[in-house]
Formats: sequence, structure tokens, C-alpha cells
Amino acid sequence: MLDLTMLGGKADRKTREAVIGRLLLDYGFLSRDTIGESRCARPIDLLSVGNRKNQVLFAAAFHGMEWITTLLLLRFTDELCCSVMEGRSMCGIRVGTFLNRRGLAVIPCINPDGVEIQIHGAESAGDYRETVESVSGGDTYHWQANAAGVDINHNFSAEWEGLKKRETESGITSPAPTRFGGTMPESEPESRTIASYCRTGSISHALAFHSQGKEIYWSFGSYKEPEAHRMAKLMSLSSGYRLSEPEGLACGGGFKDWFVEKFHRPAFTIEVGAGENPLPLSQLDEIYNDIREMLVLALVL
Repeated sequence: MLDLTMLGGKADRKTREAVIGRLLLDYGFLSRDTIGESRCARPIDLLSVGNRKNQVLFAAAFHGMEWITTLLLLRFTDELCCSVMEGRSMCGIRVGTFLNRRGLAVIPCINPDGVEIQIHGAESAGDYRETVESVSGGDTYHWQANAAGVDINHNFSAEWEGLKKRETESGITSPAPTRFGGTMPESEPESRTIASYCRTGSISHALAFHSQGKEIYWSFGSYKEPEAHRMAKLMSLSSGYRLSEPEGLACGGGFKDWFVEKFHRPAFTIEVGAGENPLPLSQLDEIYNDIREMLVLALVL
């Protein structure tokens, strides 16, 4: 399997291209599609393995400085494909056989502009450079939004009015490094891309990966289905992550919230690792080992 830390480290576009290119060479049954583009016309990639008519969706890097989630999903994709190719089990499960019934769809980086801005600065925002420089004050270390200063995980229609009210009460009324949800739901190409893919109807359940906190969010509003709770408890037991409920500006507008409200199917927000964002690369192995079994379970549950 690949040593991701040897391929450039942080998950900017150059590193993602190198890793994904290598995965495609190693595993002929892994497919790659470009399902959309960011504000700066960077591709939003989808990696698929197994049955494409019935899939679990794993999506990462909704926020710029949470790029470690991209590396975690690419590492899992690598190990999963290696296990399939060699006929091995993962965590005691014959994943190759299972993937014929339900496949895995991975969006490694929902917010490629935000990741690039956090790692390389405002100059990587192209036509949006002045916007980024203005709202960040020239410091993009804690940049979470896309190039237009919209927080992708505040840009979905779930409980939209309530979230906008809380944003306004907090003084967030215009583009910002984080937590500005835009002018309307799905105003951003990044949120429209993942929403459009989910509307194809092939997704049985979805996991959105963020950092940090070692938490799992599984419910939204009145949606507290027993099956979703059962899945969440199993993922919690396997990882040691605790089940939590978001508060304040973390409530509403998110992808997980939208998915469960729109489709009445399970979806989960996984807050990986612990510390201060951006989590350092030195935590990659530890985090992956903590959540590896959870990822396998999330695929087969």
C-alpha cells in the first residue's frame, strides 16, 4: 500500500493527483469520475469501487483546514482495494464479496479551493484572491470556506432559516473564513455537486468527515431513526468516538443534516482526531488506526 506521507504530505491538488493516479494504476477496478468543479474550476473527483447502483458515500474536506480527512479516505480506499485484489479480509470481513452487493463512492475533497487556500494562501484563489485577502486579513491558516468565502457545510437547505438567523446574531453576514452559509442553499458549485450526486438515488447512507473532536453526529431534528442510531452505536464502539449532538452554529445547513432530511436515510458526521485544526500529519496513522474498523463497518452495515 501507499505511504501517503511520502507523496507530498498535505492534501493539496498536486498530492491528490499523485495519490489518485497511483491508485488507478494499481487497481484497474477502481474508477474515477469528475462530478463537478469548484468556484476556481478545480475538479471535484469521485472514486468508485464495487456496485455503482447501490453505494455508501464517504466525503471529506468540506472545510479547508480539515484536509487530513482527504488523506484518511485515500488511505482507506488504498487498503480496501488492496484487500479486494489479494482476496484478503479487512477487520474479519470479506470486503471483496460484499462490494458486489454494495459499492463505495468516495469524494476525497469536496472543497478543493478551500484546501488550496489554507495550504498555499490567497494567491491560489485565482479570481477570488482579493475576496480571500480581504476577509482573511492576509492570514489563511484557519481558512475553512470556499474561494468565495462561503462555508460549504452551512450551504445546504436543512433548517436554513434558523441557521441564517444564528449566523446574523453572531455577526456573520457576508463572506468569511468560516460559518457564512451564503445567500441561499446550494449557492455554491461544491454543495450543488455533492447534492446532485446524492439525488441520483444510488446512495444508501452517507458519512461526512470533518476534524476534530472524536465525535459522531447521527440525528437531525425529528430524525432519530432506530436503524441510524444502531449504526452510530456500532461505529462508536469500534472507534471509541462518542455520540454527540451539535449546538449553536453547528446546527443546520450541513450536508449530513440535508441528507437525512431530504432522503430519510442514515447519514453521519465524523469528527476525526483531537487537537487544533489543521491537525498535523503526525496524527494520520493514529487517527486511521482508530477509525479503520469503523470505516469497514460503515460500508457493510
